[in-house]
Amino acid sequence: MPQLFRRRLLGYRDAVVSGPEAQVKCVDVEVVIPVRWDGDDVEHLRRTSDMGAYLERLLSCAQAVTVVDGSPPRHARRHREAWPGDVRMLRPEVDACRSGAQITSTDDSSPAVNGKVVGAMTGIRRARCERVVLADDDVRLGPGELRSLVDRLEDSDLVKPVNVFESWPWHAWWDGGRTLLNAAAVHDWPGVFALRRSAVLAAGGWSPHVLFENLELWRTLQARGFRTTVAPDIVVVRVPPSSSDFWSQRVRQAYDDLAQPGRLAAELAILPMLLIAARRRRGVGGLLLAATVGVAEIGRRRIGAGLVPPLVSLAAPVWLLERGICVWLALGARARGGVRYRGSRLRTAAHSRRQLASGTASTSCPRRTA
Repeated sequence: MPQLFRRRLLGYRDAVVSGPEAQVKCVDVEVVIPVRWDGDDVEHLRRTSDMGAYLERLLSCAQAVTVVDGSPPRHARRHREAWPGDVRMLRPEVDACRSGAQITSTDDSSPAVNGKVVGAMTGIRRARCERVVLADDDVRLGPGELRSLVDRLEDSDLVKPVNVFESWPWHAWWDGGRTLLNAAAVHDWPGVFALRRSAVLAAGGWSPHVLFENLELWRTLQARGFRTTVAPDIVVVRVPPSSSDFWSQRVRQAYDDLAQPGRLAAELAILPMLLIAARRRRGVGGLLLAATVGVAEIGRRRIGAGLVPPLVSLAAPVWLLERGICVWLALGARARGGVRYRGSRLRTAAHSRRQLASGTASTSCPRRTA
């Protein structure tokens, strides 16, 4: 079954890449990819090889490609040797996300910093193009997607497309339920954005002291008066995480919703609502869960019925139950000082628009300490 899913989605992707848009060469854009990998197992070697092949393809359609590698030094050296020489390799610069503005911090005094933001801002500040596509290391951009994102920047400062998995092992199927429900309700949060470098620099970057860095970026530019665009018609594929990474992200993803009070309240109500429904009338809870399949199917059709296998809609009740449990675990993590992040804790999921507009959010990295 997973192989069938893979063939179907890669067939769509091949159709996109082999169409008229595939003739576009060297789009006037710089692709910035923050990376932080470690480990010496076979999986790491496979990822390194896969990334090298992807970077070769990317160089053929993007004006410039930059990888900001925050991996341990010996791994960073291996990456530099394995990946194409035309890719600019940078190390994260902790001062890159300093805005220089006088902003009062309301964050916890914890030194925890989201390294992905530091890597992203390093790449953006050092970018050689005005138009930048900021992408996670699991995103796989093609020439058609790059051209569409750059075209949308003509009328916007920040563009948010849609991500779907390129293959569907069991854990991608499970997480796909989240993607479809989000697409049906409002929109999902991808691992890739197109942005204008000048806008991000004028905004002073965005806070590295948060977990939900994509929402923080979005709200920061909105609070500074820049134009943001949701582009559900631009679909970019991404590689599914490993099953171990999938499990490690369950509570962390639920913690993101502490920055969205309405969504948080709805998710906290999932388990109590199902328990009450089950006690009052047998089968009602099951009917409520089944209804989520219909909602997920709406999301699947909004993304594109040919992009997501129909069976992924059946994952929606599974994901909903998971979130109903994990959101309470996230609240427990908040009470203990924040969610665990690389040996420390991040307390803030993301700042509110009011905090960002009033300047009571920390938008700068701390200085490097000895």
